Amino acid sequence: MLQELTIENLAIIDHLSLNFSDQMTVLTGETGAGKSIIIDAVGLLVGGRGSQELIRKGEGSLKVQGQFEISDQVVIEDVLNELGVEITDGTLVIQREINRNGRNIIRVNGTLMNTSSLKKIGSRLVDIEGQNDHQLLMQPEQHLGLLDEFTNQDDDLLAKYETIYEQYTDTIHKIKQKQATEQQSAQRIDMLEFQVNEINNANLIEDEDVELTNEQAQLNHFQQINTALQTVQGVLAGDDNGSSLDAIASAKESLEEISDFNDDYTQLNDRVSEAYFTLQDVANEVGRQLDNLSFDEGRLNEIEQRLNLINDLERKYGDSVTEILVYCTKISAELESMQENNVTSDELEERLVTLKSQLQTLGNNLSQNRKQAAKQIEKDIKQQLNDLYMEKAVFEIKFMDKKDDMFYSNGIDQVEFYIQTNPGEEMGPLAKIASGGELSRVMLALKTIFARSQGVTSIIFDEVDTGVSGRVAQAIAEKIKVIANQSQVLCITHLPQVAAMAQHHLLISKAVQDDRTITSVDGLDEESRIDELARMLAGAEVTPLTVEHAKELLKMAK
Repeated sequence: MLQELTIENLAIIDHLSLNFSDQMTVLTGETGAGKSIIIDAVGLLVGGRGSQELIRKGEGSLKVQGQFEISDQVVIEDVLNELGVEITDGTLVIQREINRNGRNIIRVNGTLMNTSSLKKIGSRLVDIEGQNDHQLLMQPEQHLGLLDEFTNQDDDLLAKYETIYEQYTDTIHKIKQKQATEQQSAQRIDMLEFQVNEINNANLIEDEDVELTNEQAQLNHFQQINTALQTVQGVLAGDDNGSSLDAIASAKESLEEISDFNDDYTQLNDRVSEAYFTLQDVANEVGRQLDNLSFDEGRLNEIEQRLNLINDLERKYGDSVTEILVYCTKISAELESMQENNVTSDELEERLVTLKSQLQTLGNNLSQNRKQAAKQIEKDIKQQLNDLYMEKAVFEIKFMDKKDDMFYSNGIDQVEFYIQTNPGEEMGPLAKIASGGELSRVMLALKTIFARSQGVTSIIFDEVDTGVSGRVAQAIAEKIKVIANQSQVLCITHLPQVAAMAQHHLLISKAVQDDRTITSVDGLDEESRIDELARMLAGAEVTPLTVEHAKELLKMAK
């Protein structure tokens, strides 16, 4: 049961805190006051789609928080334990924040969670029934999902079927693809094998091309390098007639002798000393280079042959050894994948036969469960429609004929809801025969069964009474009241008959303050409820007669 709801910066709501009670709470107010926004907030708490567009203009984020009482709810406790959520005093606190930068932060009793996990929890907490849900009844392809929802279908059985179905369709795709591209595949494998072998046989080493190019340049310019180094050595080291270093050493000694007489001489001495030692290091290094310098024509030929091979590979596979190796890794993975998938057509056909047999068995079990449940649901809906002044209506869940080898993603069945609204008329598709008011009553009948069988703690009705009036409206009000005896009900309505039936009444209104629209919520006492019901009855002008009528509605509800 939803106990508390806090909303910040959602649409036209800046800040709102609400407390809810058990049984039935009705929310009324003028169109556009923000009633549905409150339901949207609850929807966000149970895993509904979030959007930056919901954030109040001028704000950076929206926040919603709800506190739920979940004592003795074994199913929800199992889900929470599975997700690692601790339960304290039978209370569950869900917080959700949506930011303009795209961040979506969800916490359940302080545990961070993603949206899909929140949906698993939310489906056990709240069932939101809105006007758009009637559209599901207008879409025959959605009827099987509705049947499963009210059937307590074996989730493991359906999950097994869906897994096998995915393998089945994947195998069919592979067979078709193989038949269409078998020759192309063989050619592709041959080409990849050649390329991988060619690159692997070259035994390339990372950055090898760079190092070989440098070594080649040194060997090709051996004479030039040797002459230059000899020249430098001759200048620096000299011969018997002296050298540049000897001359600089003499200058250094002269400056040392006068360095104590003036700071300028000291600085000159330091600079000459630094130059001397630097050139001395250069002379030593040049000597080492000359000692190591040699010309090997055989090595030069090896390098040129190796670089020719690398250049040939670079023309085919990349601009450097690094790129060639990356390309080789990529095509090796592709080749391995293609070789693994290169099973024979006979093997694929055998696999397909096995999967088809498994699908048929699982599909038959699913279908049997559905048909048994459909019979019970038809009886239950008949009883519910009787209470909603459709006592002559006949509801049927029709299983369509199909071919033996026809499988669908959710089973072997295709179903459609059929109805006969009046005696003497033909039984026909619900989507084509039922009026808007009749659709509302059929959906309400389904929800009544759902509330009884599924044990959801809270059910929200968002203007599900659209298109009805008079005694039908009264019947819908009474039916919602019955549901509220088993689950907490929050109901947005424009019908005074429904509003009068609630134990708790909240009035939603809006006003403009400082050029901004503000939504407020007020709990109504007995006198205020009479005024609101009179407004709902009369519209623009409330008369003493409508006030008396409002009092009569409340009296009848009690």
